[in-house]
Amino acid sequence: MKKFLFFLLQFIFVAIYSNSQVIYNTGNKVRAIGKSMDYFIDTSSGFSFNDIKNTPNLFKSSSADVPNFGLLKNATMWLHLRITNKSDFEMLILEIAQPLLNDIAFYYPVNGTYKMSQSGEDYPFNSRMINHHNFLYELNISKDSTVDYYFRLKSVTQMALPIFLGSKNEITSNNLAKNLLYGIFFGIIFVMFFYNLFIYFTVRDSIYLYYVVYILIVGLTQASIEGYGFEFLWPNNTYFATKAFFLFTALVNISGLEFVRKFLLTKHFMPRADKFSFFIYSVYSIAILLTFWGQYFISYSILQNFAGIVSFYMLVLSLVIAKRGYRPAKFFVIAWIPLIVGIIIYVLKDLGKLPYNVVTNYSITIGSSLEVILLSFALADKINIFRKEKEESQAQALVALQENERIVREQNVILEGKVNERTFELKVSNDGLSKAMMELKEAQSQLVDSEKMASLGQLTAGIAHEINNPINFVTSNVKPLNRDVHILLETIENIEKIVSGNNTVAEKQKQIEEYKEEIDFDYLKMEIDQLLNGIGDGASRTAEIVKGLRIFSRLDEDDLKKADINEGLDSTLVIANNLLNNTIKLEKKYANLPVVECYPGKLNQVFLNIISNAVYAIRKRFGEMNGGLLTITTSNDEHHIFISIADNGTGMDENTKKRLFEPFFTTKDVGEGTGLGMSIAYNTINKHNGQIIINSEVGVGTEFIIKLPLTQE
Repeated sequence: MKKFLFFLLQFIFVAIYSNSQVIYNTGNKVRAIGKSMDYFIDTSSGFSFNDIKNTPNLFKSSSADVPNFGLLKNATMWLHLRITNKSDFEMLILEIAQPLLNDIAFYYPVNGTYKMSQSGEDYPFNSRMINHHNFLYELNISKDSTVDYYFRLKSVTQMALPIFLGSKNEITSNNLAKNLLYGIFFGIIFVMFFYNLFIYFTVRDSIYLYYVVYILIVGLTQASIEGYGFEFLWPNNTYFATKAFFLFTALVNISGLEFVRKFLLTKHFMPRADKFSFFIYSVYSIAILLTFWGQYFISYSILQNFAGIVSFYMLVLSLVIAKRGYRPAKFFVIAWIPLIVGIIIYVLKDLGKLPYNVVTNYSITIGSSLEVILLSFALADKINIFRKEKEESQAQALVALQENERIVREQNVILEGKVNERTFELKVSNDGLSKAMMELKEAQSQLVDSEKMASLGQLTAGIAHEINNPINFVTSNVKPLNRDVHILLETIENIEKIVSGNNTVAEKQKQIEEYKEEIDFDYLKMEIDQLLNGIGDGASRTAEIVKGLRIFSRLDEDDLKKADINEGLDSTLVIANNLLNNTIKLEKKYANLPVVECYPGKLNQVFLNIISNAVYAIRKRFGEMNGGLLTITTSNDEHHIFISIADNGTGMDENTKKRLFEPFFTTKDVGEGTGLGMSIAYNTINKHNGQIIINSEVGVGTEFIIKLPLTQE
């Protein structure tokens, strides 16, 4: 009895609160059944299916063919459908044409119990009962039978629910027409995308690239709105599927507005209004960030409210600029109006101000198609503008060329007279320059001769000083040697007289010994040996000096040859030895150097110039006192040799170091130098592909390091 009363009460509640019923007859085509369903909005999302099924009084009847419940934040929508099949078809198809549902659970009876099919953008695409971008469900209802079905729905977008019922053939035929419509739309997008991309690569105008990006995003936006993107492009990426609508809706507005700015030159025509674009960009950027943060409802509200604002803003910009006479803006207004109208109709449909039908549901699609086509015409007209501008510029260029030709002819006459005048002036100047050049060459020749004479004087003084000592030694020994030789000759004559006498041998021997003691014959022999040795040493020293002179002079200096640098330094020191004057200490640290390909005579001149300057710096610091030190060091590596000539003289400041190799620069007093020595040394080392490195400190001394390659290329 209790069970009977329970079912009776349930029947009464169902009869009172669920009067809605769908009766499907054989002759019926696909029909919207929104008015024939009951709904319940669970604001707490706390009701289970059993709670809903066992509490029929929760439901209310719908009053619209396509009910629009708006944006249901954190709420769950429950639907109840009672369908009676009066047709000859036992298999009916129920279609919910709202692809943007996040979660949809379909409860259907099987053998007295209810089973559930769950799908939506939160689940992979293949989880659907029928793989379709809309939600299709098979209803097994035998003829004259009535079955109750339930749906649980969740969405972060508008809960507009176009629900259709029909036979399988009718539903398939209806969807085929819809797919054909969208096939045409995406075909237009595809053609316009590649057509404008081709034009971009042809004319290289960035406006076409902006438009290509905009077309691409328009296509992706429509694909996400209608569910084609989830079906064909990202069927298993539920994370992106739930965000695609928000992301592409924001991007299509950003890219569209950026295209408008470039196409209409808003920065030029309306600079203040153009800055408002950046505010719109920031708003849509916030919407994108909110989407990835999971704040779908706030993001959707921003996108919904700003769609009309952006459309109106673009329309106003185009109208004002068109009024100012900019021809592309006129084409833009014509192209943009269909899309603006479509957006307004679609928004009013979402807000419930307009009914759901083919026009309102596909208004953006139709408007986008017309806008894409008309904008392509506008861009094509831009090519005509380019051609006209080019023709005008060519005409202006032709006029300018003709004017230039006239001016050139006139100027040629003037220039010819000026050229003749300048030619005469140049001839006079050239004569003067030639005379100055001759004088300069003579002065240069005199300076070089002066430097040569200075070097020759230094060389002569060195040779005279070096040869004087051994020659003096020879000449001083010749006179006593001559005397001793005469004594020796007299001794021989006296011994001959003693030998030829009539005395006995013993007496002769005694006389000879007495005479030898008289002249001190042993000392005489020793003195002659010493004098001869002294003359021999002097002659040897003179020969060495002559040899050093020959090495220093190098008569073959104009030819590259292999030379021993240590030998060249020694020959130079022979010449410069008189400069040291026994008051400057000389240290030689020679390495075992390989022979070097060079001009030996020229290098010896470099060594002499540097050593002379070093001695001068030491004399300037120490005078004739001891304490001066001249150090000559040689070393080598795999490819170069290094000659270091260091002194402890006065040193040089930075200004002197910078100007050291300038011709005619000298720190010596007037008459002591020409200033050409170091310049010649620098050029000589350059000729050898080498380097001169200077290390100097005032009051400490100076070091010249000469770096020379072993071979010359």
